[in-house]
Amino acid sequence: MIPQFKPAWWMTNRHVQTIMPRFFRPFHNTRYELEQLDTPDGDFIELAWSLPHNETAPLAVVLHGLEGNINSFYAKGMMKALKQHGFAVVLMHFRNCSTQVNRLPRAYHSGDTADLEFFINHLKKLYPNRPLVAVGFSLGGNVLAKYLGEQAAHCPLNAAAVVSAPYDLSSSSDVIRKSLGKIYQKYLLDRMKKSMHRKLPQIKQHIALTPEQLMQIDDLLEFDNQLTAPLHGFANAHDYYRQASAMPYLKHIAVPTLIIHAKDDPMLSIKAAPSRQDVSEHVTLRVSEKGGHVGFISGNNPFKPVFWLEQAVPRYFGHHVFNSANKESA
Repeated sequence: MIPQFKPAWWMTNRHVQTIMPRFFRPFHNTRYELEQLDTPDGDFIELAWSLPHNETAPLAVVLHGLEGNINSFYAKGMMKALKQHGFAVVLMHFRNCSTQVNRLPRAYHSGDTADLEFFINHLKKLYPNRPLVAVGFSLGGNVLAKYLGEQAAHCPLNAAAVVSAPYDLSSSSDVIRKSLGKIYQKYLLDRMKKSMHRKLPQIKQHIALTPEQLMQIDDLLEFDNQLTAPLHGFANAHDYYRQASAMPYLKHIAVPTLIIHAKDDPMLSIKAAPSRQDVSEHVTLRVSEKGGHVGFISGNNPFKPVFWLEQAVPRYFGHHVFNSANKESA
């Protein structure tokens, strides 16, 4: 049903696969409407609904990666592709990735599935008869995979897809901290520090960190030790990595799930590449030799790159939503 990925002949390098796709789409836009959904703990999550919204179509939830948002190239591309395949699409911003600062002295992390569970249950209550699928990228993929395993047979999704997720957070953190002369780490840390800077007034009673001290952090492990872990109830970064990693949950997934991963991912450890014995029978594995991190560019024409993810994921969802509906109505 879903063929193995084959990289474009002109994009076999893992760093090129990872970095170049964002430059292919500088003007790629999608129409959307923002909505704030209040959470049970007195905070909110911000949603980006693709427009126009089809009130009868199956629903697709998109989860972005670390410090991503509605403007991330992979999110906009997937939202457009899913919409073209007959889905109504909504992106869920993780806390503090939204346009406004969240109310509570916390943010988000790789294993925080509470907001996703709340949002999916919210959608099922609003639209009980509409099929529901979800796709997560990188950090959002780890959150989705962990949620799928936690819910197991009780998961209300009809299907799911997980792309380039750091299922083993500790080893993947080590890779990011060293890969490509620490360029990936600097890119992510710059975004994380900028995002957390606007929350410093809210968290000062919990973490005594000045703006100057925050901006001086130059190591991902140090950031997670000083901010991510204490803000979210973990003893330290290693405790956070251990508890938040999705790998132990993959065996418990009970809904059709497509896992897409590249062994040459420059931002993840090879330990994060799941094998058949790591996952349940409900998981379709597409682990390729090449593809980079959320790259997966194929095609023969350098001027017309093929975004393979935007073909594979909608096709997988369509098989489990539209084909199933046709069988039931037959």
